[in-house]
Amino acid sequence: MSKTVIYTTPILFGDCDPAGIVFFPNFYRWMDAASLHFFMSHGIPPWKDLRESHGVIGTPLLEIHTRFVKSATYGETIEVHTTVEEWRNKTFVHRHLIKRGDELLVEGTETRAFLGFDEAEQRLRAIPIPEFIREKCQ
Repeated sequence: MSKTVIYTTPILFGDCDPAGIVFFPNFYRWMDAASLHFFMSHGIPPWKDLRESHGVIGTPLLEIHTRFVKSATYGETIEVHTTVEEWRNKTFVHRHLIKRGDELLVEGTETRAFLGFDEAEQRLRAIPIPEFIREKCQ
């Protein structure tokens, strides 16, 4: 398992439904932002900067599992605690715990793949995770 990185964000009025409760897709948006933040916090450049040097285009989402525990509303600040739960050859599993202070609001896991462009076949395809990324993130 890797170190935990925390991504902090305020909840804005526009993040909520008419009842003032966070509209659930926003939790997915924050987990997605926390995923990239995790790698950049470990000194990994943005994916766009790794295309030429390592063939990495990004880490698209393959699967997600989410459990909503408590609601949240605007004016609050939340933290997304992110770690890599499992490294595989071409994919990894991110674990996100979204908290308001010590209260757990949402927990989720995302399976993501490292994606590159296969010139020979002229298509996108999963590529092995570059070793330097694993090393920096553990």
